[in-house]
Amino acid sequence: MDSIITYLFLYNQHLLKVISQLLLFIAKYIPLKQWAYEDSHSPEYQKFKVDKLPKIIRFEKVDYMLLLAYYKHKYNKLIKPVQRRNGKSIPKNIECPRCGAPHHYIYDNNGNRGQFQCKVCGQNFNESNYAAKPIVFVCPYCGQTLSSKKDRKHFRIHKCVNPKCSYYCSNLAKLPKNLNAADKYKYKLHYIYREFTVDFFKMDLHGLPKSAINFKYKKFNAYIMGLCLTYHVNLKLSTRQTAHALSEVHGIKISHTMIANYAVTAASVIKPFTDTFDYKPSKILSADETYIKVKGIKHYVWIVMDACKKSILGYQVSDTRSVGPCILAMRMAFEKFKKFPNKALKFIADGYSAYPLASQQCKLMNGWDFDVTQVIGLTNDDAVSTEFRWVKQVVERLNRTFKSSYRVTGGYGSENGALYGVSLWVAYYNFLRPHSYNYWNPLNELDILSYADNMPAKWQLLIYLGQQTILNMQENPVD
Repeated sequence: MDSIITYLFLYNQHLLKVISQLLLFIAKYIPLKQWAYEDSHSPEYQKFKVDKLPKIIRFEKVDYMLLLAYYKHKYNKLIKPVQRRNGKSIPKNIECPRCGAPHHYIYDNNGNRGQFQCKVCGQNFNESNYAAKPIVFVCPYCGQTLSSKKDRKHFRIHKCVNPKCSYYCSNLAKLPKNLNAADKYKYKLHYIYREFTVDFFKMDLHGLPKSAINFKYKKFNAYIMGLCLTYHVNLKLSTRQTAHALSEVHGIKISHTMIANYAVTAASVIKPFTDTFDYKPSKILSADETYIKVKGIKHYVWIVMDACKKSILGYQVSDTRSVGPCILAMRMAFEKFKKFPNKALKFIADGYSAYPLASQQCKLMNGWDFDVTQVIGLTNDDAVSTEFRWVKQVVERLNRTFKSSYRVTGGYGSENGALYGVSLWVAYYNFLRPHSYNYWNPLNELDILSYADNMPAKWQLLIYLGQQTILNMQENPVD
């Protein structure tokens, strides 16, 4: 018995020795830092990151007469004008930009070098000081007032130009040691903030369609319209192929132009129902953008989908890859929540900087406080990609499904047509297309559609639901 215990003890010591040798080998030859995706901390990637929000100082104007009366009431003491013993005087046109106190209550604060101080409200100012501005952005790292540098289409860029800012010094230390000083402009070193000049949170996402929505059939009927939509959307045929199929299979002579008109009209009616439907989304969303052609020019489709239930919650068509359409697509998706989950929300996107910038604006304007998890690259080189790769792949598969339907069109003829084409496909994907995820049933099953035996009839009922939604929006407009 003693020999067995001795043997197990010696064998345990041997295993511990082997483990220590393996740990030593890993420490020497395997770069553990790479597991944290060290490349993301490289100065090369700094330009793709979005800096945190600045400190925002708002200056509210007050009346110096009310302040004088308040001090008299509370302290039983009058604030007397400034007594100037050095013989110098303040120009009569100088007054406090905050409270409007005249020159009698203004100090020369720095020896006649241009800075003044109000005795009533205590505000320091000069002729070009930010105290006259309604809002000021301050660097969160060094407290320096941000300088406005560039005006873009939808936003204004503010930069911290303090050479001693800790953020700037930290980024400067990350640069390669042998870098030429003339090449520093290629790297993002200073703190910047983008002030949006367009309020994307006041834009109407669910406006009534501008195109005609009156269904008066002179030659055809609603069933033929449903047939057109079935061939064109469900079976991914172009308008010319749809016209040919209707002629050869059903003996219906209809032009491809009429089929296109039917598609745009149906999309304009169904879109309000699709956009306002209660999808009861989960707390894991995925977003991506893909490109399309409109009159031969590259445009973009932004999609935000429920990664668990697979429904498309938000979408936008835009001619640029800027952050504005990204915000609108995220707004459309987030409005599906009855109560926004904030930090409980998992929002997965790629490495494009528009998504964290849009989330920053969502928090600033609407109070939607959530984090964007960015899955970078095509391989699982870090723990984040390993955990959330499946979410990103869900929206990538959705893009491929959309492209298989889009390619037959050869591109859209107008931006309005592109929007209605995408919205018609979204309605089909959410309510009519069978999905293996839901046992080959539609993602969102509607009771009214269960009474229809064929797809043209389901399209007619979907148009009816859209008409009811439009009537409800007209009778109960949202201010």
